[in-house]
Amino acid sequence: MKILVCISHVPDTTSKINFVNDDTQFDTNGVQFVINPNDEFGLTKAIWFQEQQAATVTVANVGGADAEATLRKALAIGANDAIRVNAVPTDGFFVAKQLAEVAKNGDYDLIICGKESLDYNGGMVPGMLAALLNYNFVNSCIELNIDGTSARAAREIDGGKEIISASLPLVIGGQKGLVEEKDLRIPNMRGIMTARTKTLTVLEPIEANNNTKAVKFEKPASKSAVKLFSADDLDGLINALHNEAKVI
Repeated sequence: MKILVCISHVPDTTSKINFVNDDTQFDTNGVQFVINPNDEFGLTKAIWFQEQQAATVTVANVGGADAEATLRKALAIGANDAIRVNAVPTDGFFVAKQLAEVAKNGDYDLIICGKESLDYNGGMVPGMLAALLNYNFVNSCIELNIDGTSARAAREIDGGKEIISASLPLVIGGQKGLVEEKDLRIPNMRGIMTARTKTLTVLEPIEANNNTKAVKFEKPASKSAVKLFSADDLDGLINALHNEAKVI
């Protein structure tokens, strides 16, 4: 079984976020980047298939040279090889088109994406990728088992989960639950050293339309100071909730 794991290169949630050029561009200075958490769950599941079913695992990213550190981490975790499409990931459709081209050339049986990336939370790429390839698709996937060319998956729905059977080739949009946090792999020294010798292929992008663009970024408004009321000032509290907070 050949598996392609799509990896996003995203800011760590502990990083301080700022914007430049009149708030039209994300400022990467001083920002630590990591593997997108939803993608990391998917990568760990792929490594499990590698160990249990002799699958080969390729990781792919659409991004600049700075993303190669993230791909090398994926290689250190256990992926067999990596592909970087040398392009700025401008919107979901553009990214999906690039990944679809990689998938067509690689003839993969299973494509694992995170259901959304931590930075833009668009949640578009897995579904678009499946549509472009005409593959079966399971989103919000929290369980996955493969037996030959048959897959049994579970996806999270409101109030529970839905069990789905599908045949390969298959695209999934994975999330926490696909594996547990305690099962995530941390690169060891042997993995880090081995990753240096593994193949990282750089491809030039194919032509694709950028159908959307970010016009401006805006941070959430700062939280206002806490306003305290004495226990016997119920009228004052109700007045503030009604006229100031406007929640009642």
